Amino acid sequence: MAESTTPESSSRPRRRRSGSSSTAYRHRNRAVYVPDGHMAIGRIVGVHGLDGELRVEIHTDFPERFASDTELLLGEELRAYAIEGAREHRGMILLRLAGVTERTQAEEMRDEWIFIPDDAARDLPEGQYWLHDIIGLTAVDEDGRTLGRVTDAIQTGANDVYIITPQGEINKGKELLIPAIAEVVQQVDLTAGTMTIRLIPGLLDE
Repeated sequence: MAESTTPESSSRPRRRRSGSSSTAYRHRNRAVYVPDGHMAIGRIVGVHGLDGELRVEIHTDFPERFASDTELLLGEELRAYAIEGAREHRGMILLRLAGVTERTQAEEMRDEWIFIPDDAARDLPEGQYWLHDIIGLTAVDEDGRTLGRVTDAIQTGANDVYIITPQGEINKGKELLIPAIAEVVQQVDLTAGTMTIRLIPGLLDE
């Protein structure tokens, strides 16, 4: 899962690839396969210059993770690379990895995801949760009616959108798309395994 948080309060588990141990969530309608026991903190989206510098899309609330001398894991194979340098540039990170010194090497890493172990996750303030804590919660409305189960999340530029697989004929059997905003997500109770949702107009098709 991605190392992002959501206030006041996300991925439909997909079939694992043969021979792999990973789960997946959606990113811009594409499956991101995350090795078990790890979380994604970035994605390599391109190359900067001729000497192997990588352009990284940030998927963490803690960009300081890209500090020099830190070790990162790339791809489902979790290949380890030490960071030799990192700098912010136009909302992204320009990253130098040990041993990657040519543009052709860097080009081969395009679209690779960058992971860290789950046990490296930061402690969060009260009222914030990791996306993977949300998966599997039972969604209920403010009257206690069960709507379905949170099975996926779409990460957008503004806020996450939770996908709820409905129970019975709720929403005419169609997936519910719930924006992860305080107006809609009223409460998350990890102990009870529930997420309470305020059904503002337009969320439910009845």
